[in-house]
Amino acid sequence: MCGRLSQYRGVHEFVETLSMPEVWRNNVGDQPLARYNVAPTTPVAVLRVDDAGPRADLVRWGWRPHWATDRAAPINARVEKVAHGPFFRAIWPHRAITPIDGWYEWVDEGGPKKQPYYIRRRDGSPALCASIGQFAGNEHDGFVIITADSQGGMVDVHDRRPVVLTPELGREWIDPGTSKEHAEQLALNLGEPAEAFEWYRVSIAVGNVRNQGAELIEPINEPDQQGHLKL
Repeated sequence: MCGRLSQYRGVHEFVETLSMPEVWRNNVGDQPLARYNVAPTTPVAVLRVDDAGPRADLVRWGWRPHWATDRAAPINARVEKVAHGPFFRAIWPHRAITPIDGWYEWVDEGGPKKQPYYIRRRDGSPALCASIGQFAGNEHDGFVIITADSQGGMVDVHDRRPVVLTPELGREWIDPGTSKEHAEQLALNLGEPAEAFEWYRVSIAVGNVRNQGAELIEPINEPDQQGHLKL
């Protein structure tokens, strides 16, 4: 997880899900984002709080420290290592929420191509993904989504999943007053369980990032009531 995601609602809907009544600086725009196939290295809407209050910005998906020139910028960070490893040390204090409508995973089912699946919250609300990044307002800005081991039936789709927080915990996550130690415990232990999500097969057309239509998230085979693969 996760190499592609969708962000098709408007920022106001994402902010409403987070349930923060403060005045937000919206640097994204008021229209629906209408992005159904978001690839790494492209701008993604993120929600965060700085010294002047809450804000929504478009930030490049992917980040690496200035000294890591021998590798591509990662787009995800493993929750088991992110708080203490040297790679993300500089941005661990800079927390954000990446609100997404869902994400894609590819499964090897024995065919000529891997089968894409779309994963989303079962209740239809956005997924509030714990993220960290550099938000200095320059060309080095970027962010990563924090991931954890998958649970339950979701391991059939992929062994990793984003750390998705409830609105209450999401507010704690981006609160500057939340200690780094408490933030680590939120990410390690309080992500939404597999039962909060559903997943289903979608068209292989999502493999081409030039395809961006709403039809990409339409199921070609529905999941059962437990959210497990229905083959």
